This record gives sequence, C-alpha cells and structure tokens, in this order.
Amino acid sequence: MNQLRDNINPSFSQGLNDLRLAVLIDADNIPYASVTAMMEEVTRYGIPTFKRIYGDWTRPNLGGWKNVLLENAITPIQQYSYTKGKNATDSAMIIDAMDILYSGKVDGFCIVSSDSDFTRLATRLREAGMKVIGIGEKKTPMPFISSCDKFVYLEILQQAANEEVEETEVAGNGKEASIPKKKETKKKQAPKIEPAVLKLFKNTVYDLADDNGWAFLGEVGNMIMKKLPSFDPRNYGYYKLTPLFKDLPHFEIDERLTEKSNIRHIFIRNKK
Repeated sequence: MNQLRDNINPSFSQGLNDLRLAVLIDADNIPYASVTAMMEEVTRYGIPTFKRIYGDWTRPNLGGWKNVLLENAITPIQQYSYTKGKNATDSAMIIDAMDILYSGKVDGFCIVSSDSDFTRLATRLREAGMKVIGIGEKKTPMPFISSCDKFVYLEILQQAANEEVEETEVAGNGKEASIPKKKETKKKQAPKIEPAVLKLFKNTVYDLADDNGWAFLGEVGNMIMKKLPSFDPRNYGYYKLTPLFKDLPHFEIDERLTEKSNIRHIFIRNKK
C-alpha cells in the first residue's frame, strides 16, 4: 500500500496506470465541452482501450459533439429513442458493457454519466473484479457515486482546464508572477471541509495509527477513497493530498526521510 506518488489521487492511482479501460459515455447527460478534460483524466488511471459514446445523433442538440469526438478518437454509437420519455441509450451502454466484460479485453471501466440508472451496472462490474471509475456532474445521485471505486466531478476537471488556459494566456503576456501570488494568498486560508468529511479524516487516521498515533498518509488516502469514492483534493482547491492535510489545523504532519534521500514518507496524526 505504498504511495506511488503525491498526485491528485495518490493511493487510487497506484498500480492502475497500465489498466486497459473501456470508456463508455452517455451523451445525454454529459456536456461536450468537458470531454477533452475528461479524457485527460482517464489517462491518469489507465489506457483507454474502448472509447464509445452513446446517443441519438439525429437530434439537433447533439450536433456540437462532432469535432470533439474526432479530436479524441471516440466512436459514436447511434441509438434511436424508440419511445418518447424512455432512454434507450442507457440500455445500449449496459449491453455493450457486458459484452466488453465477457470479452476479457479490459481490466476496468470508466462510466461517464450523471444518471443513477448505471448504479447496478457499476456494482455488477465490480463484482466481476473490474475497477470502475465514474465521471459525472455534481448533480449525480449518491447511489451511483458509491457504486464506483472512484468518482470524479466534471466541474472540477473543467475548472482545472480553465485555470491552465488562463495561466497560458498570462504567461504569454509576460505576467507570470501574478499567478503564484494569487495561489499563495489562497492557500493561507484553511480549506473549508464539510464536518462529516472532516470526521471521516479523523476516524481514518485513528483507525490506521500506530501506538504513537501516527498513520502513513498513503494508507490514509487509500482508506478515505474506499469510504468516500467522490473524495478528491481538487474538490477543495488542491491538486495533491499532502498540501490539503498540511493546511488543516486538525492534524500534525511528519516528513520522514527514507534510505533514498530524495524520497520522503509523509505521516499524519490527529491533534489532541
């Protein structure tokens, strides 16, 4: 359970970078403007082997998808709406997911939707030993979020993408110094963590602590992810787990050098 690196999802990403993933996208519930950021996020966890998006492409409201699909090499799957008010797209995605599962060609699935109808699918795929990553908007119902190993909010990905664009534009104008100052000012304030999430942090540290109360942060992150699949430091304005905990006044941090001088293990314990 060693920490691979102090990245956005340190413990979940461990050992997953070479996973073959089937990316299945529900076009009815995902804005096309978020697809590029979403596909970049998927590559953090594995290799997108299947990339399919489902929808009724005869409908005018899906016309904006064309360029995005070409740029990201995503295969559109046509699914007509047989009956008004019924979503045939969900059924098509579920059938394809099971076909891909039994093909034995992937190690995990990325289900991109904000629809709770995929809760049972995610549960079934995990029962078959698949890793399941969910990506959707913050309006996604909790049952679907809880059924995934990891769930990422599209709003967070889009916000990060917009910040990168702003930094590039500022750098091009020769005003690079203005961005770090803004970030430093922001980080002086303690992050606002929901009471229930903060309690989860404290209980997890307590459960994993040694006799002196210290717990390895990599294991803490791994356990938090199991308890709360939607947890992500980016939800609170941080790209890494360590800075988030360092800015929380409820914990002590201890950085311990290993035999390799350039590697530090981060330990954490609750303040009394």
